[in-house]
Amino acid sequence: MELRQLHYFVTAAKVEHFTVAARQLNIVQSALSSAIKALEEELDAKLFVRSTRQVRLTQAGRTLLEKAQIVLDAAQEARDSVQAVQDARRGKIGIGTVQGLSPFVDLPALLAEFHRRHPEVEVRLCQGGLAHLIDKLRNGLIDLAFLPVVDTPPDIVTRMIACEDLVVVCAPGHPLARLNSIALADLVGHAFVDFEPDRGTRRLIDDAFSARRLERRTAFEVSDLDSLMELVGHGLGIALVPETVAAAWQGEIHVAEIADAEICWELVVASPAKFSDGASGGAPHTFLELLPEVE
Repeated sequence: MELRQLHYFVTAAKVEHFTVAARQLNIVQSALSSAIKALEEELDAKLFVRSTRQVRLTQAGRTLLEKAQIVLDAAQEARDSVQAVQDARRGKIGIGTVQGLSPFVDLPALLAEFHRRHPEVEVRLCQGGLAHLIDKLRNGLIDLAFLPVVDTPPDIVTRMIACEDLVVVCAPGHPLARLNSIALADLVGHAFVDFEPDRGTRRLIDDAFSARRLERRTAFEVSDLDSLMELVGHGLGIALVPETVAAAWQGEIHVAEIADAEICWELVVASPAKFSDGASGGAPHTFLELLPEVE
């Protein structure tokens, strides 16, 4: 039994005339008659009493009409639901973020705008480290993730949304506070406040020192940006942070440029590669369209 057959049957039952029904369905009458006959043979029941001018439902036909209408309505609802998800009118979107996102991307404002346009889409947010979020992307547990630039696997694609140089920050009373430009090697003897491994700028900074064969001492490890900056402000260590972060704490810390290296904090939005080849759409694609472009 096919949906097409049920659709033909319901149309004929409502107008009680095969010729009129065929015209409404935009098919030849013989095709309609063949479909009804096949349906009757499958059900082993006569569905219509035929006359030269019209057709009337049998008791079996009336019973089928009620059930067929339910089936057709359910099928149409299923089509509408799928299309709504593809159009981002409904559905779900999972978004992952690393710590320290707010200075670069106003995620609450983006979500407010997205909700205004698509109020029926459910949004799930999660925070985590780099490896954790990549795993969630690859396993389909989230759709998008805001991450620092990394060597992503081939099944993940990225788009840059922010790019800034790192600067040195320390407490006003720190020995480095008299300098406005500092070489990386001159930072080695000072205690650092930094993120836990796999969070924030930690990997970027570790790679920059390793590239110059420099070793540094991390006295405090934190999981969030505010804690990092507060510890720096209390003189418990120095840190390397993006310029925007340093500017937000102006007056409470001293800021110096890195004299001999450009360490760029690049933030990307990552998504499964299938998004880029059109295999998936809906809410994730629509949300991506709200993000700023970085040249």
